[in-house]
Amino acid sequence: MNELKIKLARLLLELSYREGDFTLTSGKKSEYYFDCKQTALHAEGSYLIGRLFVEMLKDFDAKGVGGMTLGADPLVSSTTVVSHLEGRPMPGFIIRKKSKGHGTNQYLEGLANFSEGDKVVLLEDVCTTGGTLITAAERVRDAGLEIVGVLAVLDREEGGRENLKNAGLELSSIFTRQELLAAGRK
Repeated sequence: MNELKIKLARLLLELSYREGDFTLTSGKKSEYYFDCKQTALHAEGSYLIGRLFVEMLKDFDAKGVGGMTLGADPLVSSTTVVSHLEGRPMPGFIIRKKSKGHGTNQYLEGLANFSEGDKVVLLEDVCTTGGTLITAAERVRDAGLEIVGVLAVLDREEGGRENLKNAGLELSSIFTRQELLAAGRK
């Protein structure tokens, strides 16, 4: 495992990972909670996530990245900045939970950086059931973009990967829970 992943795992365990009794967005009960925003909004955490996502994006023929607000906002920002610094600039977009309600009434912000048919990768902080990603994907496709992959910081391995596959989406993640725990304790 590379040094960047080990550093990120340690930060995630320190800032974002809690054990206890929690109810997740999906309504499922869990013995742990993963609040990635705590790390994604930390200067080093943001940089590490951006670097690792940009490294993973080398496997995709994509013009840009995007994700559902609020969890993906810092992920999109760090990935676009790092992509620029590494010489492969990729614009980003953010998907609103509700349409704008005025003006263009759109769900996606940042579309001026894209053309119809452009290939994109969705970014997500944590994938549990994949429900949020499936909703996000519908909005992205409705906006005329083609999704060629989904990257997550953490795959909880609770059915999300399978649900996404059934919806025509392939998930890759920086960590599963077990990988996160193992890397963070190195």
